[in-house]
Amino acid sequence: VGWGKVTTYGDLARAVGNPKAARAVGQALAHNPIILLIPCHRVVASDGSLGGFTAGVDMKRRLLEAEGVEMVRNRVPLRRYRVRL
Repeated sequence: VGWGKVTTYGDLARAVGNPKAARAVGQALAHNPIILLIPCHRVVASDGSLGGFTAGVDMKRRLLEAEGVEMVRNRVPLRRYRVRL
């Protein structure tokens, strides 16, 4: 997922061939030891809410905003920023 874009946990689960594995995707991302090299901050919930992040949700928000992603009512507007994999 490129700079300034996001995808959802469900989109990522579908991309790896298991559309029901959105929670497993979240668990795998939670164990990412190199969060800036593997940009898991670009994966959000299906409603655009931020979901979790190893370094904290506030850091996830700051990283996305630094990439130009604008929040609307604490959610990422998926129509504008979502990339389907």
